[in-house]
Amino acid sequence: MKRCLGVAALASLAAPALQAQPADVVLPPLSVTRYDEAWNVLADGHPSGGKWSDRLKYVALDEAGRAWLTLGLELRARNEDYRNNFWDSTPAPDDGYLWLRALPYGDLHVGPLRAFVQPVIAYAVDLATKPGPVDETGIDILQGFADVALPLGAAGTLTLRGGRELLAFGSERLVGTRYGPNVPLAFDGARVILERDRLTANLLYVRPVQVGPDNFDDQTSTRKSLWGLYTTRLDAFGPGIGADAYYLGFLNEDAVWNQGAGRELRHTLGVRLFDTGAPLHFNIEAMAQFGTFAGGTIGAWSVATEVGYFAQQAPFAPDLVLRVNVASGDGNLADNRLGTFNAMFPKGKYFGELSPIGPYNVININPHATVSLGHGLAAGLAGGLYWRASKADGIYGIPGNLIRSGAGTDARFIGTQAEFTLDWEPTPSLDMSASASIFTAGSFIRATGPAPTIGMLGFEIAYKF
Repeated sequence: MKRCLGVAALASLAAPALQAQPADVVLPPLSVTRYDEAWNVLADGHPSGGKWSDRLKYVALDEAGRAWLTLGLELRARNEDYRNNFWDSTPAPDDGYLWLRALPYGDLHVGPLRAFVQPVIAYAVDLATKPGPVDETGIDILQGFADVALPLGAAGTLTLRGGRELLAFGSERLVGTRYGPNVPLAFDGARVILERDRLTANLLYVRPVQVGPDNFDDQTSTRKSLWGLYTTRLDAFGPGIGADAYYLGFLNEDAVWNQGAGRELRHTLGVRLFDTGAPLHFNIEAMAQFGTFAGGTIGAWSVATEVGYFAQQAPFAPDLVLRVNVASGDGNLADNRLGTFNAMFPKGKYFGELSPIGPYNVININPHATVSLGHGLAAGLAGGLYWRASKADGIYGIPGNLIRSGAGTDARFIGTQAEFTLDWEPTPSLDMSASASIFTAGSFIRATGPAPTIGMLGFEIAYKF
C-alpha cells in the first residue's frame, strides 16, 4: 500500500507538466547531470503559454544580465519486486520495495563564475534487508561545486571546476552516474574542461563518494581514486560520426577479485566511435588495461559493440539494435597476473532493468527492439545470452563484487535473459515506465549453487523541471 501511495502522489505532482510548450521555443533538453543545461536562452524573456516552471529556469538577478539563477527539481518513485533474486543466493531473494528520490538544485551564474548545488533526498520503503548505499542516503549533498569559465577567443572556453559532481563519460561503460538505482554516484575532486570547436577534453582527479545511511554523512573515499584525460571530437570522421580517446587511472587499496585481495593500480586506454544518426547508428568501444595487483601484474581488455537500424519513416518507427560485448577474465587464479577486466564505475542498470551480472569476465549478446506506439508511448523487447569469458574466473555484480566463484567447474554458460519494457513520455518533464524481466540460469549457475529463474517487475514515474 505504501508503495502504491508513493507512486500516486508523484503522479499528482507531475500533472502541471502536461501543458504544451510552444513549437517555436527551443529549450535545452533535461539531462541527468542537470549542470549541462544552459537556460540563459530565456534571457530575452519567458515564452507565453509555456510551462509554469519556465519562470524558474532563468531568474535575472541584475539588469545587465550578468547574474542569473536556475532552479529545478526531479521527483522519482520506483517500485521493484523480485523473485529468486541472484538465483536465491541473497538473504532476501523474494523482495519488493519502493525507492523514493528527490533531487532539487540551484545553479547560480555571476559573469564567468558559477556555483551549482544539488541536494539528494533518497529513501527505501519496505526493503526486507538493511538498505545499502544504492538504496538510501537520507538527506545529503549529491552535487556541490564552483567553477570559472575562461574564454579562449571566439571558439573556445577553459573551465576550472572543483567540488562534488556527477560524471558521465561516453556510454558510461567505465564512468557513469549510477542513475538507475536510487542513489546516484558522485565524485569529489577537480576537473579542467576545454571546449574548442567540436573538441571537448576533460582532465580530472576525483575520488568517489561513500554513501552513508544517515543524513549528511556521505564522505569522500580514502581508498579509491580516479584520474585521467577524456577527449571527445564530434564529426571526427564525417557528419555525425564522433570519436572518444581517453586514458583513465584507477587506484583501489582494497580490491577483491576471484584471484584474491590486494592493492590495485590500473591504467585504461580506450577509444570509441559513435554515430547517433538514422537509419544506421553504432557505438563501438575498445579498452586495454594494465597495471599492478597484489604485487603482480594486470593485463585485461574489453570490446563493446552496439549496431542498430532506426527505420524512422516505417510504421511504428522500429529501432533494431544488436549489442555484442566481451570483457576479459582471469585465466589462471594461481599465477601472478590478473586478467579480469575492471569496469570501475559503470552505469547502474548495465544490461537492462534486471542486471544481476556486470561487465566483468563475460561474453554477452543482447538483441533489442523498440517500437513507437504514438503519443509518447514506446514498447521494447530485449534478450540476452551470457557466458564466462574465462573458465577459471567467476562472475561479478555491477559494482565488481564477486557473485559466484569460477572454481570447481568448466561450464561457461551463465544464462538467458528476456525483458519487456513499456515507456510513456507525454512531455519532456514526465516519464512513466514498466518492465517485466526474467533470467534463466545456465550450466555455470546450476553447477555453482542455487539456480531458480530470477523474475523482476518494475514500475517507475519521474517528473523533472
